[in-house]
Amino acid sequence: MPTNTAPPASAERDFPLGLPDFHYQDLHDEGRLADLDAAFLSALEAEDPEIARRLRAYRGAPGSFDPLSRSRLLVDAARPLGRFVAVLFGVEREWQRQIEVAQPDAVLFRFRRDFLQRRAVKAPLPDLAAADAEAIARMGHAIERGLHPELPWEADPELATSRVGTSLLDLEADFIAALRQKKIPEVPPAARARAIALAAGAARLGLTSPGEAIPPPSEGDEGLLTFLDALLKAYAVWTHARMRHPLWSREIRGWASFRLPHTLDYSALVATARPNSALPEERVGPLEHRRRRQGFLLTDSRMDQREVLGETHYCLLCHEREKDSCSKGFFDNKTDTFQKNPLGVPLPGCPLDEKISEMHALRRDGDSIGALALVCIDNPMCPGTGHRICNDCMKGCIFQKQDPVNIPQIETGVLTDVLSLPWGVEIYGLFTRWNPLSPPRPYAVPYNGRKVLVVGLGPAGYTLAHYLLNEGFGVVGIDGLKIEPLPADWTGSDGLGVRPIRDWSEIERPLDRRPLAGFGGVSEYGITVRWDKNF
Repeated sequence: MPTNTAPPASAERDFPLGLPDFHYQDLHDEGRLADLDAAFLSALEAEDPEIARRLRAYRGAPGSFDPLSRSRLLVDAARPLGRFVAVLFGVEREWQRQIEVAQPDAVLFRFRRDFLQRRAVKAPLPDLAAADAEAIARMGHAIERGLHPELPWEADPELATSRVGTSLLDLEADFIAALRQKKIPEVPPAARARAIALAAGAARLGLTSPGEAIPPPSEGDEGLLTFLDALLKAYAVWTHARMRHPLWSREIRGWASFRLPHTLDYSALVATARPNSALPEERVGPLEHRRRRQGFLLTDSRMDQREVLGETHYCLLCHEREKDSCSKGFFDNKTDTFQKNPLGVPLPGCPLDEKISEMHALRRDGDSIGALALVCIDNPMCPGTGHRICNDCMKGCIFQKQDPVNIPQIETGVLTDVLSLPWGVEIYGLFTRWNPLSPPRPYAVPYNGRKVLVVGLGPAGYTLAHYLLNEGFGVVGIDGLKIEPLPADWTGSDGLGVRPIRDWSEIERPLDRRPLAGFGGVSEYGITVRWDKNF
């Protein structure tokens, strides 16, 4: 089992890892990668013998597993693999912190699904004239800060808002389970006490819904349920109004929880406006979507962690029903071809058959390392894909009539989550040479005596080079673009071993100051500054 030995905060070329008798340079030795693989399988055997048995069986005969069994195994095995690698590099605390952030933030997307989509947007709005708007705002603030003062309204108002909505839903569900559905013998005492406290607070505040007071509850649980129903309706009006009123919608513009899917119009996939009536063919994009270009600086900073988490919660995790068309496409057995969308575009899904839904399951839990391991099974060169590169997976998403899950943003978010960890560059690099979840080649093999020349170092060329290297070939790559050599200590070409990179910031550069180094093809000269070429 891994030890608690953590790599130092800085190191030269070598240091002990969190696994007995393993040092950093061993991760660049094909023979030692086989030992690392055996160590992981042994640790997994001790931790969960059943998962270890299934993984060994899968690696021995991958074709014997049906798609659902394979997906469940990969998700089950990726969790201990993430923990194993975190301990190996001594980043358990940072890795666990990412998990701990994802867990409380999950309430945002339950609020979006269960309250905003199912209740708030269906709540009828009164005229949002000045007087009515002011009354709705007073009501909303009273329900939020007046009845729920303990929530983090200053530090994280989005999280606080979500907790109000979901806590009221949970409270109502307790009463309905006892009084309507008869699933439980009586309303739980804690729920009853909470409802009574809310009713007392509403009476104290003189809480009113637009045009009417929220009546105090009559005697008994039925009266409390009627009160909760009125309170939920009032809060639905406020949250709906926040989405429609221009003043309040500005306040929530950056909130991932208020980002609802839109219906797809295949005749107008890109929003445009015609500002010049004298020239109706002139079209411009919406102002709020424009990114001003500053030289060669990156113009699209990608989704933040909360937005990425929201996309994973939007995903239905279709692999559990073998409906993960994002990966497998929409195949029509009757015609023996892939179905087409209304624009006539075939929907084959991800060309790499990446384990997309499985990745989302791990990222939803906050496990970036386990999620990256799943990505690297089929797409070890994932820094070259993701956001702004390809979107066949989105075209094949199960949501064909509304906004699809933004899978490329999630994939890039998983990568950047790992890169943000100490030694994150090394963790990603290790998964390109060793991945116990990949039966065809779980670890790179030693040099086989054969050499290959790869002409062109764009995505196809460097991906081919990667697979050839892992199969034991000696590889030389050339490209027509003038490429600066990578520093010798990054590659170990100075004979002293590869220098480990602790922080991604050591090698990340603003795009207007970054040299063309290491790669060619469209990776360097064919992709705009909307994509981070540091990848």
